[in-house]
Amino acid sequence: MRVFAYLRVSGKGQLSGDGFTRQRLAIEKWCAREGHTLVKIFEERGVKGATDMDDRPAWRDMVREALEDGAAGTIVIERLDRLARDLMVQEHIVQDVIRRGLSLVSTAEPDLCSTDPTRILIRQILGAVAAYDKSMIVLKLRGARERRREASGRCEGAKPYGTFEGESQVVERMRSLRSTGAGLNAIAAALNDAGIKPRQGSAWYPMTVSRILDREEKAA
Repeated sequence: MRVFAYLRVSGKGQLSGDGFTRQRLAIEKWCAREGHTLVKIFEERGVKGATDMDDRPAWRDMVREALEDGAAGTIVIERLDRLARDLMVQEHIVQDVIRRGLSLVSTAEPDLCSTDPTRILIRQILGAVAAYDKSMIVLKLRGARERRREASGRCEGAKPYGTFEGESQVVERMRSLRSTGAGLNAIAAALNDAGIKPRQGSAWYPMTVSRILDREEKAA
């Protein structure tokens, strides 16, 4: 089967990260395992998960090419939250895919376009969980800002690593090492061997690297 791949990251600051690399590798491995031919990859750059398809230029281009191709009527994504993080947007996109005679598959969740009531329920539950997860992250950040404001009269707090000059390159190095399969210990050791100092302390530790990478992943 001939397929198109759809990749998405939500923030402009994530364009240089490993989000696209991770999604592409997952899709390429899935295609190789399932015996499908990957025709073309479309990247949605800096588009929020709650954005509908009308405001997704890469999605529009991909659907047009899929319809024109004729032989490649399947779109593959890494997982459902790369399609959307809003249940209504997710279902709108899925229904539009079905209406156009195309199909949508995921490397992580099967049968996204199934008409079986049980599969539809599972798809919608997964979409609701993705929307809930995103909302909880926003609420936690808002709560933390409000607590800091009450305690100190200001809510700016400590800037996350990657904000200050030179740090984004270090984060990118972590992502690059991670995308090659390096573990947390190996990444910390590579930074220390290169003489790169963390913002605080004199050496990198696996837990510090893990917190930074986890935050970047959640932000995607």
